Amino acid sequence: MTLERKTIGIKRGSNDKGKYATSTENRRLVWEYIIWPLILELNRNYFTSKEYHKMRDKVSIERNIPMSKMTGGMISLLVKEILVQEKKYYSIHYKLIPYMRKRTDVDYGTVLRETSSKK
Repeated sequence: MTLERKTIGIKRGSNDKGKYATSTENRRLVWEYIIWPLILELNRNYFTSKEYHKMRDKVSIERNIPMSKMTGGMISLLVKEILVQEKKYYSIHYKLIPYMRKRTDVDYGTVLRETSSKK
């Protein structure tokens, strides 16, 4: 006698992700394609909303990424305090400034380790 498993609810495809995985993916995407390249291009630890929008639009067209994904990623970076909004400027976490000065590539994993450590 064999038992069959029945699934209840919505069937998910193999590419579907949970909301936490999607949020992480959006943060990573925004960090690696928009925020960090913008910081290195400007050579300062802050940027304006206008500078962000210009870079976001460019990346959206070049990589065919929906605006909603990038907007969610940006908000998520603010909630995680990787970015800080001060009046009309956005700045990166203070522990990331040495990487900016050395002009090194900083992936999202390094960003998480640096900003969440309790040194």
